[in-house]
Amino acid sequence: MSKLNHFDERGQAHMVDVGEKAESHRVATASGCINMTPATFELIRSGGAKKGDVLGIARVAAIQGGETHAGHHPVVPSDCDHQSCC
Repeated sequence: MSKLNHFDERGQAHMVDVGEKAESHRVATASGCINMTPATFELIRSGGAKKGDVLGIARVAAIQGGETHAGHHPVVPSDCDHQSCC
């Protein structure tokens, strides 16, 4: 296994210059888990929440998060331009 160059001699992480690195295609997958009561789940599933479309708002929030990822996560390339949400 090759030595990882983003760790120094003491094992501390540090930024590395990737300016000369060849472009490559990468895929990232994220997942999560939400715990709720069965009654809350049914309210969301049925679309009966008083504040509107809970899943639609969550989808918009996920897309907006994907669009601004480089500003929040320093190791994500700033030219990463695609996200998809279910």
